[in-house]
Amino acid sequence: MKKLLSIAAVTVALISLSSCKKDYTCECTSTTTGTVLSTLQIPDSKKKDAESSCDAWEEQYAILGLTCELK
Repeated sequence: MKKLLSIAAVTVALISLSSCKKDYTCECTSTTTGTVLSTLQIPDSKKKDAESSCDAWEEQYAILGLTCELK
């Protein structure tokens, strides 16, 4: 019985510590018109990684007057 409880406790701990991966969308909008001009799909990623990708996209298009936001 103790062995079963130990296995269950380890399983719950691993599940709670694992990062959730999901699909994200990075929308880039014009700073002058406010319209969405570009959308980047970021599939099966951790939120931190998706934010990094969206930030890199924004840096690339900042010269065009776009701001990007993770959705």
